[in-house]
Amino acid sequence: MPQAATSISISQFTSSVQAAVKAAVQKHPKFKLEAPQGVTVHYLIRGIPVPESILANVTFGETQNFANEVASQLSAQGVAVEAHAAGSTGKGALYSAGGHIIIGIPAVDAVQFKQ
Repeated sequence: MPQAATSISISQFTSSVQAAVKAAVQKHPKFKLEAPQGVTVHYLIRGIPVPESILANVTFGETQNFANEVASQLSAQGVAVEAHAAGSTGKGALYSAGGHIIIGIPAVDAVQFKQ
């Protein structure tokens, strides 16, 4: 049976992502990311793009560690927990296509964003 959609505020979720990225940057100084102003909602991942200038100076492992830190920070915040409570392991996710990488959390099947 399909799981009911979890409803979260997109502004609260974006604020949670901004706080998580800020905290993760402090622990991973190679990732000098500005606070994201939006979140990519892709069928595999909810996340933010990593600029090519940063990717040129970090390893895949460092990128995964940074994504894990962002996911960990989001897990500590209630609104983000609601967004990926259905089966997320708390690990960060990476999505790569066309030379671009998006870091974030795995997408869940049924999340409804509200204003």
